[in-house]
Amino acid sequence: MGYRVAVVGATGNVGREMMNVLIERKFPADEVFAVASRRSQGLEVSFGEKTLRCQDIEQFDFSKADICLMSAGSSVAKDWAPRIAAKGCVVIDNSSYWRTDMDVPLVVPEVNAEAVRGFTRKGIIANPNCSTAQMVVVLKPLHDAAKITRVVVSTYQSVSGAGKEAMDELWHQTKGKYVPGQEVSSSKFPKEIAFNVIPQIDVFMEDGYTKEEWKMLVETKKILDPKIKVTATCVRVPVFVGHSESLNIEFERPISADEAREILRNAPGVLVVDKREPGGYITPIEAAGEYSTYVSRIREDATVENGLALWCVSDNLLKGAALNAVQIAETLIELDLLKKKAA
Repeated sequence: MGYRVAVVGATGNVGREMMNVLIERKFPADEVFAVASRRSQGLEVSFGEKTLRCQDIEQFDFSKADICLMSAGSSVAKDWAPRIAAKGCVVIDNSSYWRTDMDVPLVVPEVNAEAVRGFTRKGIIANPNCSTAQMVVVLKPLHDAAKITRVVVSTYQSVSGAGKEAMDELWHQTKGKYVPGQEVSSSKFPKEIAFNVIPQIDVFMEDGYTKEEWKMLVETKKILDPKIKVTATCVRVPVFVGHSESLNIEFERPISADEAREILRNAPGVLVVDKREPGGYITPIEAAGEYSTYVSRIREDATVENGLALWCVSDNLLKGAALNAVQIAETLIELDLLKKKAA
């Protein structure tokens, strides 16, 4: 007997990817339920060779599900995650709402798999920010080897991180640039995104950082090590899928580029493509649809003692969201923490 999984937000970009990942990874599910808001009730979504009809979250009985993969935004997660967990269904939430709650584990399985054990406190596990997830997968093996003290990260984040409306806006603006007389307007982003970059993701905070940048700081500390200093600049770029990051890392102990390259080649969830020649690196187009976080441009940073610089790219809808959520569910099963309900 397998598990029963409810996917909340099944009609969204990440919800659809969750369905795909469950199929691709042969997750031991006997039944999968597509759940969404009332306005999506009855809509059909693909699940492998099957077609599932979306059920209204207000009417769905979560007591018949073992796991809930949730990607429906912070307001829905705030209201519904505790209610779903109270039905005995473990919630793995992709929103930002539960990430900083000290009673809710924030998990990237390649980094802190054992933290899932803390789900018993509230019945909820949080999925990290997409930009944080790929970064800590790369940082973890390097931290184990030489102890990271400080990270400076600049992100180049695709529009899919802001949802389907953002992807549509980039598409329409791009077409507008090539069709004479067609007007270009911006509604999802504060400035035009086509053929442009926007150094703002989420709202500004009092100290001048954006909330996205703050998330990377606090989530890295919670997942990896509270002593690591992190500063981030997060930028939206006109790419449909795939987040890229430029990392400058300072260590307590010496570590060479060659040592780092070998460590990362053996790290779970990481693939190194680092040829010092034109095209000898990975870009977002090549990472789209892939499970791994790719690392390129590994080199020593001569401006600091014990420093490295590198480039990493990952599919933000997968490792940054859907894949990581399914991996968390797999970890619960591997650690024998999830008990199947009677049919």
